[in-house]
Amino acid sequence: MSNDKGLQDAHVKIGAKQTMKLVELGQAAEVFVAEDAEHRLVSKVEALCSKHGVKITYVDTMQHLGKACGIEVGAAMAAIIKS
Repeated sequence: MSNDKGLQDAHVKIGAKQTMKLVELGQAAEVFVAEDAEHRLVSKVEALCSKHGVKITYVDTMQHLGKACGIEVGAAMAAIIKS
């Protein structure tokens, strides 16, 4: 993930529940998913993103995604809110 600073500066919701809610409401511009996240969560968000036409970007680890979002713990997924 080359734009870590950009993700911190964007309006982002972090976590599986928040991300899936934004996608379902049509408010997610892009979703970031950690490759080491729990498979059932990844499958669910992939299906939602496919249904709603939301781009998914995969990140190598939950720790890296959390850091990119400006938090000190790992994150399974995050979504940028449409402006």
